[in-house]
Amino acid sequence: MAYNLKEEMSKQERFEAGHRLCAGCGAGIVCRAMMRAVDPEDQAVICNATSCLEVSSFQYPFTAWHDSYIHSAFENASATASGVEAAYNVMKRKGKIDKNVKILAIGGDGGTYDIGFQSLSGAMERGHDFTYFCYDNEAYMNTGTQRSSATPRFASATTTPPGTESVGKKQNQKDLTQIMVAHGSPYVAQTTMIGNFKDFHEKAHKAIYTEGPTFVNVLCPCPRGWQYPAETLPEICKMAVETCIWPLYEVEEGEYRLTYKPKNKLPVEEFMKLQGRFKHCFAPGNEWTIEEAQKYVDKKWEELLEKCN
Repeated sequence: MAYNLKEEMSKQERFEAGHRLCAGCGAGIVCRAMMRAVDPEDQAVICNATSCLEVSSFQYPFTAWHDSYIHSAFENASATASGVEAAYNVMKRKGKIDKNVKILAIGGDGGTYDIGFQSLSGAMERGHDFTYFCYDNEAYMNTGTQRSSATPRFASATTTPPGTESVGKKQNQKDLTQIMVAHGSPYVAQTTMIGNFKDFHEKAHKAIYTEGPTFVNVLCPCPRGWQYPAETLPEICKMAVETCIWPLYEVEEGEYRLTYKPKNKLPVEEFMKLQGRFKHCFAPGNEWTIEEAQKYVDKKWEELLEKCN
């Protein structure tokens, strides 16, 4: 299908300005693009796990959402979406509804990688027809920047602070995109928003209009948790991709496809130096942390290239 980004960007907004997200937060951009990927003639139901996004976009009686919206707990956005999909199928079968409704779930990494993983895994295994978007800001930003399983190794968080006996989080982050592929989902994608609008829009539309449980993992920087000035959001997203810390790829019916390959793969420090959460890694004596981070990224990148042939 030919994809005209200019036409997509001119669609009427379905996620409005005036929300309470922080300046420099990527979540609002993710939502605008996600809702733009729904065809204008179709309706949507959004199931939003408790998160920064939830408390910032829906404060009764005010909402930034044009479509039907359900606030779920941290742990059950996917279960909620499953129930909505089941109810929709029954109503459609009984002739009570004739509209095409797309069911979307969205949550941060805390409500996706960790607290909501059981719900997400169950929905994927059962085969419900909905799309889950994870806006991955790599920590529990809504509750105080605690580490999550999405937090990268060596990153500073309030529960993994650097100091004389610590260099930040000890473990590498969970590769949730690959875990979703292992569930047999018909479509899984990894993307980011700033600097890669076309990539995000194409993947979002493909995920929403692929039958079955689909998943899109979106790197979504947080200015407070990552400690960067709001205006550097585009550069951080770009460096995540150019260093291959966050590769852009999709897996359709088990077939891997790289959607962007950097001409010159940059060292990981180009990404890390833009954020205060890695400041300690550049202190004298901690050079080994950057070397270890580079080794891990190189290993994961080579594995992905092999899968993508």
